[in-house]
Amino acid sequence: MSDAMRPSRNLSRRLLLGAAAAALSGASSLDAAFAQTALAQTSLPPTPSCDDGDDPTPAQTAGPFFKPRSPERQSLIEPGMTGTRIALAGMVLTRSCRPVPNVLLDLWQADARGVYDNKGFRLRGHQFSDARGCYRFETVVPGRYPGRTPHLHLRVQAKGRPILTTQLYFPDEAGNARDGLFDPALLMRTQAAASGVEAQYDFVLAIR
Repeated sequence: MSDAMRPSRNLSRRLLLGAAAAALSGASSLDAAFAQTALAQTSLPPTPSCDDGDDPTPAQTAGPFFKPRSPERQSLIEPGMTGTRIALAGMVLTRSCRPVPNVLLDLWQADARGVYDNKGFRLRGHQFSDARGCYRFETVVPGRYPGRTPHLHLRVQAKGRPILTTQLYFPDEAGNARDGLFDPALLMRTQAAASGVEAQYDFVLAIR
């Protein structure tokens, strides 16, 4: 990962629409300052209309370390935890770009050394998207787990719908090219921040 944590490509149409909605509405679950920053980047094109019919977010394996019944919390940061802080925010949308409220998002990951906590719930937690379909997690950048590039695991489920299990990746990671599971469609958009890293990813569920 580069020191600047620069995005590997322009923000998506869904990202810009989500950032604009959060900035204008003052949504508490999506950092308004981050939304304003995303909109202010001069390298970005004007916000186009939503791309109706977007493909759903690709599914990926859960891996061996998922644990049910994680605590409900937005911040996974605990006292004494080391590593670069990262705030991951975004929206949950249908294929027709409608926000989906009350979606369960369950996140688990390795710590900064690449180690998973399989005894407790360190760096594990879940939350629900708000009325605007927005979510936000505060955690640390995971280290390299043997044989894998740094990644975050998530399960995303709308009420009464199948579970989407997937993984999110960091741009500009040398390990991405060597990871057999890596999918560029699952790259987060990242940028450096005073507190560490700000990242964004919008999930699209297989719902019209």
